[in-house]
Amino acid sequence: MNKAYFKTLFLSASAIILAVSIIIYPKETYIASVNGLKMWWDVVFPSLMPFFILSEVLMGFGVVHLIGVLFEPLMRPLFRVPGAGGFVWAMGISSGFPAGAKLTARLWHQKQITTLEAERLVSFTNCSNPLFMFSAIAVGFFHNAALGIVLAASHYLGNFFVGLIMRFHGWKKEPVEKEIRYRGKGLTNAFKHMHEARLADNRPIGQLLGDAVQQSTKTLLMIGGFIILFSVLSKMMDLLHVAELLSSIINYFFITLSLSEQLSLPLIKGIFEITLGSNLTSLAQSPLLQQAVIVSFILAFSGFSVQAQVASILADTDIKFKPFFFARILHGFLSATICLLVFPYLYHVKSTTAPAFAFLTEKTVHISEFGMYALMHSHYVTLGFLILSILIWNRNLVKKNSLRT
Repeated sequence: MNKAYFKTLFLSASAIILAVSIIIYPKETYIASVNGLKMWWDVVFPSLMPFFILSEVLMGFGVVHLIGVLFEPLMRPLFRVPGAGGFVWAMGISSGFPAGAKLTARLWHQKQITTLEAERLVSFTNCSNPLFMFSAIAVGFFHNAALGIVLAASHYLGNFFVGLIMRFHGWKKEPVEKEIRYRGKGLTNAFKHMHEARLADNRPIGQLLGDAVQQSTKTLLMIGGFIILFSVLSKMMDLLHVAELLSSIINYFFITLSLSEQLSLPLIKGIFEITLGSNLTSLAQSPLLQQAVIVSFILAFSGFSVQAQVASILADTDIKFKPFFFARILHGFLSATICLLVFPYLYHVKSTTAPAFAFLTEKTVHISEFGMYALMHSHYVTLGFLILSILIWNRNLVKKNSLRT
């Protein structure tokens, strides 16, 4: 049996098993779907929607071209990507998964980056946002604000090194691709390119905002579908004891590495879904250092749920998913290693009272309060944006029909 036949057999068998499991366990499937929907409705949609709209508006105004000229001397030598990659990197860090992939695809469609450059860029702009690491994981799960700085340092340093390593991706094929013309440097030149890009777009502000809301809503609806799907898949793995089987296999490697066996199941869960895996890791009876290393790996790997979202976003481009998947594995091991190295220096047991960490405690408490406030009112934000997107879609549909008649 060749590889293609085996892949077909494996995928079809997995789909059949999942479908049969959903039929056998309808109640559990419904509860898992509701949990996934609640996570999307209360957290993901209201947190990502403003960033997605803002990024579309900034692109329409030509700000990406401004940043592209200014960051060209930094991004090109370090990561072998155009300066516009600095905008994608910044938005990816601030808004989280999968904003980096979405903006990379937009730059590719606008022909601001080549396919190879897009594959390098998407590999290190896939980041978790600081609010999630500090508020949800450090404070919410571990009840330890000081742990957030360890996770953030490991995550972002690991991503930086991934970018440095992935700069060598496709270096043999580089001459085949058409290079993006160097656009010079200087603030005046940057403003010139931004002005030319805005004139080339030539959309009124109202239309630009409407298109931004529509595109952002469409992407977030896709993300919501994946979150619900993987929530159900995670529940089916528990009911069919697949997660326990995989964790028992991982236990052999953990024993070799002197890691707690109780962290094997949280790791398996985290490989599929970040939030669930991080929560289970915080509940495991194991040393905090080992818990931090596992969470660092889970955050960097991003989980199959996020990777499926990225694969869907990249599907209508020529950007290959395989380099992104390789970068996630690399990022996972790099972040775990960095966490192991920096933990003794960045984390102290008495950090909540130590003056050196006083600023960290104060800021993370404020972040947590903001996160709780946003969580309490997020469903109103989600509902408002959904209604707005429907109204814009209806207006565009009526406009198209009137033009046809």
